[in-house]
Amino acid sequence: MVEQLPAPVGAGVYNVYTGEPAGTAVPTAAQLGLEPPRYCAECGRRMVVQVRPDGWWAKCARHGRVDSHELEVQR
Repeated sequence: MVEQLPAPVGAGVYNVYTGEPAGTAVPTAAQLGLEPPRYCAECGRRMVVQVRPDGWWAKCARHGRVDSHELEVQR
């Protein structure tokens, strides 16, 4: 069974790094895994992001919070 990513960082309408419509170019730093998502994939809102030495968490006001540790379990 394939689990889907949480709404704020899943495949959605908006690019999670730029906030532009999905399908736009992804910045180089994000491609290298050096940048956490900054925009919600579902609604395009800017998320509150906290970067820690061991990962990050991001919170959308409408779609909730996601932690990088939760995503690593799904890999």
